Amino acid sequence: MNPWSFLDQYRDSRFNGRWPTIPLLFEITASRFPSNACFTTFEPEELSMTYLEVLDRVAVLSGYLRAHGIKKGDRVALTGKNSPEWAIAYLAILFVEGVIVPIDYQLKDEEIAALIRLSGARFLFVDEERFDKLSSDVLAGDHGKRTGVVSLSPAKKPYVLHLESGEKVAAPRTNASELAAILYTSGTTGHAKGVMLTHENLVSDCFLAQSLITVLPTDVFYALLPIHHSYTMLAVLIESISTGAEVVFAKRMAVKQILSDLKRGKITMLLGIPMLFNKLLKGILHGIREKGAIVYALISALMTVSGGVKKLLGFNPGRALFGAVLKQASLEHIRICICGGGPLPAETFARFNQLGINFVQGYGLTETSPIVTLNPIRHYKESSVGKVIPEVEVKIAEADEEGIGEILVRGPIVMSGYYENPEATEEALTHDGFLKTGDVGFLDRESYLYLTGRKKNLIVTEGGKNVFPEEIEDMFQLFDEVEQVMVKGYIRDPKMQIEDIEALVYPAKEALEELAQKEGRTADDEYVRERIGAVISQVNAQLLPYKRIRRFSVLEEAMEMTTTQKIKRFKVTTETQ
Repeated sequence: MNPWSFLDQYRDSRFNGRWPTIPLLFEITASRFPSNACFTTFEPEELSMTYLEVLDRVAVLSGYLRAHGIKKGDRVALTGKNSPEWAIAYLAILFVEGVIVPIDYQLKDEEIAALIRLSGARFLFVDEERFDKLSSDVLAGDHGKRTGVVSLSPAKKPYVLHLESGEKVAAPRTNASELAAILYTSGTTGHAKGVMLTHENLVSDCFLAQSLITVLPTDVFYALLPIHHSYTMLAVLIESISTGAEVVFAKRMAVKQILSDLKRGKITMLLGIPMLFNKLLKGILHGIREKGAIVYALISALMTVSGGVKKLLGFNPGRALFGAVLKQASLEHIRICICGGGPLPAETFARFNQLGINFVQGYGLTETSPIVTLNPIRHYKESSVGKVIPEVEVKIAEADEEGIGEILVRGPIVMSGYYENPEATEEALTHDGFLKTGDVGFLDRESYLYLTGRKKNLIVTEGGKNVFPEEIEDMFQLFDEVEQVMVKGYIRDPKMQIEDIEALVYPAKEALEELAQKEGRTADDEYVRERIGAVISQVNAQLLPYKRIRRFSVLEEAMEMTTTQKIKRFKVTTETQ
């Protein structure tokens, strides 16, 4: 039985076609699980709302929007920290058939204003701390009407006045092919493009992904990464409201706060990026090492056995064996960890599974809603980003002798195009509907996808060998001495145009100071360069000769990153040695 089979009983009476819209899906879930906890936060004070309570608040806010002239097709911008208010506003916009424009809250005021003007948004929801600034005339758009601004703060919500006298809006019977959201994404290149996603894109991706990973009404998701991003929006918010699961909203990215939330919220579904899981793993292994060499060796051996049993028999003994370790790391309630947003070291993937946590990784882009592949819990491949989800086609274009080429994707999850940018849309989509992802990789016989890098980042070394920087960068993730690394090509011989490989490294200063202290040395420039050089030597030893790093630079300042912790390559121009 498919995870979406329950929709059959609501088809025709509640919606037509294969998939409902997001508002109708939420309304259906609220009727199925009215008393289930829906949205929860612990700051500034603990607040938890059931599905029925959230539905009522959404209906009220929808009435406020309609009373203020928001109608079908109007763009409404939404920016702020993760919160129940953010999610309620998200749903309310869709309830009045508006189009959501979620905006990165970490952008500068003028950048947010520019995206509002670019999208033609008529309304803006924003956190109170930036309400006054973004209420200024800078938001007067090209459409000739000043953008209305509403605070998301519980203490400053003008729509509260609408509670008694206003109209409550029910979920509209809109077709799922209608536009739901415009997501502006610059990735690592800095050129903002508005990805147009329909209700069908998002809802189909939500359920097709559940063919590979089961989501339960008893699950508790943790909204840690920025919710404006397609990853958290789909894989946390929409996945949870499709099944009656709960979302706990994180307020801060501080490690102590995260560990407290995981324990207090009894989180079962933890979605994150490689950096988060690498740090969690390092902390766990560091705690085991502190118990002594013998204990560490014993636990490492048991972890290896546990991982082998899971792979062979499908039974995971790790939770019983390492329950105390997981409890100390605040991971005792975790059922599944999902990693996205970038490649993950196979060792991290393996270690979490060995410890008794079902750990998988996936792959996708904003343009694909975003999930394209996921590793099934019972048949995962640690070096793969997962199996292609049902009803989605992935093919490799212009594959070389090793089967490596550009990854193309087609299916119900692929965007309808870039907003008011036909040139970019034509460049991204083939005539037969495949999205050119710009990522490079290969498929195995079981339709598991393997990434090797980004097409635009390709380095061609002497002898015509192709090297993808991401392959090398991934090997640095578990070294304590390295905070950031970017691998790039440089011209070694301008006359012959021979390209070689260099690494720009921003060191982990605290870790290096701790190492220097243990060695009775000072973490000065000489020591830092010596340690980074040693790390690069270790990485080079694992690489084929043509992939080895020939020179490196130690950076004094961190490289600028996106909110999903990817280095903005176009910003890095350092050529110092």
